[in-house]
Amino acid sequence: MLGLRRDDMQPVIEGDGVDLRKQSLGNMSVAFVRARKGTDLRPALKGLPDDLCQCPHWGYVLKGKVRMHIKTGHQDYDAGQAFYWAPGHAPEMLEDAEFVDFSPTAEFDAVIHHLLGQARRS
Repeated sequence: MLGLRRDDMQPVIEGDGVDLRKQSLGNMSVAFVRARKGTDLRPALKGLPDDLCQCPHWGYVLKGKVRMHIKTGHQDYDAGQAFYWAPGHAPEMLEDAEFVDFSPTAEFDAVIHHLLGQARRS
């Protein structure tokens, strides 16, 4: 059995209002994410299929409000809500937000690699 704490994990992405800490557990990963109000990841996802994150995420919003943009519009998620974000989404923080998510490691690593590459270009 394993228990993970956010503060025991190293940041994978840190800066521009985002703190993402991820631990791989074989085929799945756990991520703790904090992001400031106004953070919009749509520009950083450009270049992925449909310019959207293609990794599924299951999780829980701990704090704030997250808007998930999809091809057909958007849906908002508030603190206290569990979620499933299917492939084809892009998050925007409507308030300072924190959430924990569980994702397939290979797909999540591919998105993180893309985000880090975009950050190096800007």
